Amino acid sequence: MKIYGLTGGIASGKSTVSRMLTELGAQVLDADVIAREVVEPGTPGLAAVAERFPGVLDAEGRLDRAKLGARVFGDPKERAALNSILHPLIGQQFLLRTHALARSGAERIIYDAPLLIENRLHEGMDGVVLVWVPREVQKARLMARDGLDEAAAEARLAAQLPLDEKRQHATWLVDNSGELGATRARVDEVWRAMLARG
Repeated sequence: MKIYGLTGGIASGKSTVSRMLTELGAQVLDADVIAREVVEPGTPGLAAVAERFPGVLDAEGRLDRAKLGARVFGDPKERAALNSILHPLIGQQFLLRTHALARSGAERIIYDAPLLIENRLHEGMDGVVLVWVPREVQKARLMARDGLDEAAAEARLAAQLPLDEKRQHATWLVDNSGELGATRARVDEVWRAMLARG
């Protein structure tokens, strides 16, 4: 079984590419979905986050992501503390799901993870797809999508390795700065290349 990484940056269109790959028949594991699951009410992950970051639960005892985000995005130390809680839990779930897919006969899995390269997960993969857009496009999309001012958008962009630096680790690049049809055509090419690898 082959495992490929799919990564990009915030507001680069990684979710769009992930959806396209799923439509083509890819088995995609989404790190963001797993990250939400490991902090569901009643999980050890949520208990650990609530203990380290008091005041981030809402009235129902669920994680208030906006409150937590406001605390960690501008502060590298706080972000590192959060990552040290979440990343081992996410990694554990990824392994469990990968093994389950392998047992069910999956020949290739795509791991959709925003911090794939930052966390050096790409080093153990059979290839990496990078969804890329110019930084100014990325910032404009982020501001429009999340209703952020420029300073808040810059803080979020600074929390990730710049897309231009991630390029050196990519097996395949998907330029998502143009028309959706062009992105789809490139995703088709990348999927065919993966299939050709066996």
